[in-house]
Amino acid sequence: MTGVAGQGTPATALLARRRITHRTYPYEVSADSPNYGALVAAALGVAPERVFKTLVADVDGALTVAVVPVTGELDLKALAAVVGGKRATLAERTAAERATGYVRGGISPLGQRRRLPVVVDASALAQPTVYVSAGRRGLQVELAPADLVALTDARTAPLAAAPA
Repeated sequence: MTGVAGQGTPATALLARRRITHRTYPYEVSADSPNYGALVAAALGVAPERVFKTLVADVDGALTVAVVPVTGELDLKALAAVVGGKRATLAERTAAERATGYVRGGISPLGQRRRLPVVVDASALAQPTVYVSAGRRGLQVELAPADLVALTDARTAPLAAAPA
């Protein structure tokens, strides 16, 4: 377990409190860059299929978190089906930030202000470790996919669609 001094967030505090093996990695990529996820993977020097983005969706009026590889897009129909809903859309930015306690570009599936249902793309389970936001723009955390699923009480399912 390692960390970067001064990089504490609710996500990293949760990992430390639960004594979960993890590493944090700072990086510099503009949050408004096209292909943001691919640029983050390149900045970290890891395969992009190991880097996951955290998206907040509104499924029939309830917020739900989807964790999908940066190499794909979130299949909203698949997400709705997994959580027993009919229709899913990406949540409004302010609603996502308010519910999670994080800002866009730094939303982590870990240590959120409000405990939301989480679905992790099944491809994560094929990776030795995965990278997700550590709760701040410019900071990723690497951890075992099983730990991510356990800490978020997530379901796993195929959620990623090929980019349009």
